[in-house]
Amino acid sequence: MVRRPPLFIFALACMAGLTSPAVAQDGLRVALDGTFAPHAMPSLSGGVEGFNVDLAKLIAERLDTTIQIDAAQFSGLIPAMQAGTYDFLVAPVTVTAERSENMIFTEGFMDTNFTFVQKAGTAPGATLEDYRGQSIAVNKGSAYDVYANEHAAEYDLTVTAYGTATDAVEAVLTGRADASLTGSTVAAWAVKKNPRLALGAELATGQVWGLPFRKDDVENRNKVDAVLECLKADGSLAELSKKWLGVEPAAGSMIVTPVAGYGVPGFAGYEDTAHEVACSS
Repeated sequence: MVRRPPLFIFALACMAGLTSPAVAQDGLRVALDGTFAPHAMPSLSGGVEGFNVDLAKLIAERLDTTIQIDAAQFSGLIPAMQAGTYDFLVAPVTVTAERSENMIFTEGFMDTNFTFVQKAGTAPGATLEDYRGQSIAVNKGSAYDVYANEHAAEYDLTVTAYGTATDAVEAVLTGRADASLTGSTVAAWAVKKNPRLALGAELATGQVWGLPFRKDDVENRNKVDAVLECLKADGSLAELSKKWLGVEPAAGSMIVTPVAGYGVPGFAGYEDTAHEVACSS
C-alpha cells in the first residue's frame, strides 16, 4: 500500500525557520478560475466546486495545513501570484516554454488537449482545417487564446477573447462565434450539460497542466510535486477524474503516472533529483 509524505518533514521545515507560504502555519492561499467547469465552478451551497477545488483540498490535507481558495478571472491569476497575493495557483495552467521562464511548475497532473465546441446539428470538424474562415471564441489569456491567434492568419480565423470560458461557450450559443476552442475536459462538460452543443475536432497537444509557483519557491514546489505523485500513485486523482469528468483514466496517462524528478521534463525549472514515491495511508 502506498503511503503519504511523512508529516515530520513539514514539522522540521517549520522548526528550521522556513517562512515560505506553501508551508506557513497560517495555511495556504491559492487561486483558480472559478468559471472553468468542471475544474472549478460556482456551487449551489456557495463558493466554488470542481476537480481542481477538490485537488487543492487534497494537497492541503496531505501537507497537514489549511487552505483558502479564491476565484478570479484567469487573466489576473498569474500576475497576482507573482505579486505574492497567492502562494501558488491551483488552476489548470498549461506548461509552456514561455511560462516556464517566468515561473516554475509542478509535474503535470493531467494531459491537456484542445477541443472545439460548436452548435449541435452543425457539421462536426475533424481537423483545424475544418474551421477555416470561422469565428472562434476563447478564454482571454489562456493557452487556447494563444493557439488560436497563432493559427489565425493561416486558417483565416476571427478570434475573439472573452473573460471566462463560460462566456466563450455562450458566444457559440448566441451566434457570436461559430465555435469555441477550449480544453477537452471543459468541452466535454459543456456538451454534457447542454444538448444544444456538440463536440468538434480534438487537437492533440502533447502538453500537460501543472501547478505554477514563483521562481524563488523551489522547495515548496517540490513538496507539492511530491504530493501530486502520491495522489497519482494511490488513485486519488483517478477518483477525481471519475467524479468530475466521468472518465476512467487510461493506463499511462499523466493523471495516473508519477514523473521522475520535480517539474516537467524539458522545461525550465525541472529538477531531475531522484526520489521515491512514498505516501502514508
